[in-house]
Amino acid sequence: MDASVGVHRELGPGLLESVYEQCLLHELTARGISTKTQVSVPVSYRGLHLEMGFRADLILDDALLIELKAVESLLPVHKAQIITYLKLTRLPLGLLINFNVPLLKDGLHRFIHPALLRNS
Repeated sequence: MDASVGVHRELGPGLLESVYEQCLLHELTARGISTKTQVSVPVSYRGLHLEMGFRADLILDDALLIELKAVESLLPVHKAQIITYLKLTRLPLGLLINFNVPLLKDGLHRFIHPALLRNS
């Protein structure tokens, strides 16, 4: 994710997640990438549409879900969050980015929709 590397290179670690989100949105928009921010992720259960307050940070080209963090270290709950969002949105790919690392490559984590893993 070249845009996120550029943002991290410019700002470095140590800022709030919201700062990285706005800067990354600017980079993606400048590159002509269709990007939605703070997308509601509802739960459908037996015909009910339940609003749980879930929000995906970024969705690119209706295909890639990006969850941003600026934390000392990622916890299992952060990974569970993106897996939950992938299942609920049925998007094929997810990227969990923790900007609070010296080298961004250490903060990038890729995810594939869990149902796709069963078919491989």
